[in-house]
Amino acid sequence: MLLRDLKLHFHSELDALYDPNEVANFFYLLCDHYLDFPKHHLAMYPQQTISMSDTQLFKRALEALKQHVPIQYIMEQTEFFGVTIKVNNSVLIPRPETEELVAWIIEHLQNTKEHSPKILDIGTGSGCIAIALAAKHKDAEIDALDVSIEALDLARSNAELNAVSVTFYSENILDPDKKNGLSNKKYDLIVSNPPYVRVSEKQLMQDNVLKNEPHLALFVENEDPLLFYKAILNFCSDHLVANGYLFFEINEYLADEMLSLISAFDFEKVELKRDLFGKERMIKARKIK
Repeated sequence: MLLRDLKLHFHSELDALYDPNEVANFFYLLCDHYLDFPKHHLAMYPQQTISMSDTQLFKRALEALKQHVPIQYIMEQTEFFGVTIKVNNSVLIPRPETEELVAWIIEHLQNTKEHSPKILDIGTGSGCIAIALAAKHKDAEIDALDVSIEALDLARSNAELNAVSVTFYSENILDPDKKNGLSNKKYDLIVSNPPYVRVSEKQLMQDNVLKNEPHLALFVENEDPLLFYKAILNFCSDHLVANGYLFFEINEYLADEMLSLISAFDFEKVELKRDLFGKERMIKARKIK
């Protein structure tokens, strides 16, 4: 099949399901991923013949897109803050707002100029936050934990892929009696993007998320939507040093509740930050003692 015809086939099959510009972007991403063709290649070489085996890869991707499987899961990877992150349906696809959280942390580290900071990422998933921080701060000592063995396996693979050093722990932050690997650890900075979407908010989410991404990493019960934040704040009592910093990604609808919760703990200089879409999405706070 010719490259031009393959693109036309994508549009004929998908334009009724997606915006045509999004379909074009899917096709460019797959060309780059499967064929190592940059975006301009299609305009320059529309008559290039695509092998039967490569055509089959595109057709399998097309069928998955018809089922609304996210393009990142189809390619089994995505880019996040300058690093390549492999993904599958055991981990969330990294979001742009999480990149903003990482950018905020990096700005903070640059301003404080702390030598060899000790950092912990709680609920690491694919490892994207820990790995991006490790790539930008080679002198940092970075640990990461998750309750999911499948997620940790993928996160370790991602650290190897990006040639960074991160130590991973299999721990459940909700179980205060089972953190043996971290019992004597102290950190200068703790970051977390825990599950924070209330079950009642499922109706606001797109089907491609609900049907493909792990609910364990997404949802919390309506009755106690801040349970992970409470557990992490309690964990900070013993494991975040005095004057150390805590960074959270949060539910935009629960910002006031988060500020109230943090006020019950030994923190000061609490900052609430909006993302690029104007949503109250991130919190930074300094531990007093």
